[in-house]
Amino acid sequence: MRYFYSADAIRDAEAPLLASLPDGVLMRRAAYGLATAIAAELGTVSGKSVCAVVGSGDNGGDALWAATFLRRRGAGACAVLLDPERAHEKGLAAFRRAGGRIVETVPPTTDLVIDGVVGISGSGPLRPHAAEIFAAVDVAGIPVVAVDLPSGVDPYTGAADGAHVTPALTVTFGGFKPVHAFGDCGRLELVDIGLDLAPSDVGALDAGDVAACWPVPGPDDDKYTQGVTGVMAGSATYPGAAILCTGAAVAATSGMVRYAGTAAGEVVSHWPEVIATSTPASAGRVQAWVVGPGLGTDEVAAAALVHALETDLPVIVDADGLTILAAHPEIVQGRTAPTVLTPHAGEFARLAGSSPGAERVADTRRLADRFGATVLLKGNVTVVAEPDGQVYLNAAGNSWAATAGSGDVLSGVIGALLAAGLPTGQAAAAAAYVHSRAADLSARDPGPAAAPTSASRILAHLRTALASIL
Repeated sequence: MRYFYSADAIRDAEAPLLASLPDGVLMRRAAYGLATAIAAELGTVSGKSVCAVVGSGDNGGDALWAATFLRRRGAGACAVLLDPERAHEKGLAAFRRAGGRIVETVPPTTDLVIDGVVGISGSGPLRPHAAEIFAAVDVAGIPVVAVDLPSGVDPYTGAADGAHVTPALTVTFGGFKPVHAFGDCGRLELVDIGLDLAPSDVGALDAGDVAACWPVPGPDDDKYTQGVTGVMAGSATYPGAAILCTGAAVAATSGMVRYAGTAAGEVVSHWPEVIATSTPASAGRVQAWVVGPGLGTDEVAAAALVHALETDLPVIVDADGLTILAAHPEIVQGRTAPTVLTPHAGEFARLAGSSPGAERVADTRRLADRFGATVLLKGNVTVVAEPDGQVYLNAAGNSWAATAGSGDVLSGVIGALLAAGLPTGQAAAAAAYVHSRAADLSARDPGPAAAPTSASRILAHLRTALASIL
């Protein structure tokens, strides 16, 4: 699990180290890790040239010390001091002793620029002088390594409302911050500087976490013990939603899928292993319900949603189900059984009364608390918030999953995991991870070049995605 920490949490963890270590040791430890990452980026240090763009805080000190270490290894090193009177005194002295030069602008022959303008305490866009410098760096095509986070990008939300640095690599220290999930940070590298950080309430599953929790049949399992997923989706207008949702539930586990709805014939023609009926009452016993994709919002659809929510089974509500729920929130209030809501931004606005803002984690948490349900807010960075405050992030790294019907696939996977007994937050986060990997694989099939994809192709790659993880 990758955890994300606030600036305050990082500072609190640094405090005992700063008190116990000689002055400047922690900064040099961080800067040495930064210099090592930059050396790997350069490939060969001797004969290369680096330029640090230096602000007034410790972030600038990290950049100066890293440039000093690189200079000692044979690189040419210079620095642009944005505020010379407030540059880190000891870092600047060491840089000058090593033969580093102070310049007014980044030389065009520079091989790599170090962004040491602002750190986790910074806010707002780059100031005009720094913005001008990095605009020239962009035009020249010089790669940038950001210290801790790209300057001009909000450390909490990753928003870049104005001039900002777009790095090839961001090197951070001690622990990841929310910006590293939400912002354009390039590749990420974490330097261990000895901080004692407990797991935080914001994390991201990795492949190992997903493999560990994904239901894999054991020698004593049968189709019932692996989870029976019930699906109420699709309509005469949108039969494809039922096909995609049930197909995803079939692909996600080796249990059983039961379908109830008007698209029974279409579903069975695509997935003959699905047991299909026309009504929830005749569907038989299930261990979780998926309700909403393409279902419509009429009285029949509302009755289907109420039927699921009145059970003591886990229920995932998506698409049209969320529209019904927004109009009648009372049908879920007081529900104690596991519930997952999976809105995109528009559906979120209907449920919450306003669109999610830059503070996506806080907004999703509030909606989870309001409904007493796990909420999965879709996006390039998916946010899964549980009512108790635990949050999972899944950064897709691309937008291939942003295609019609893709959410129906995701819902089917979540439903299957709930039926298999996974807790709501873990089920939603694991499903989002596999779903985004399937979207990426579908865009790269049959070759490495990314190409347009579709929900059907994402569904077709679910098992390939799983095979690459399990």
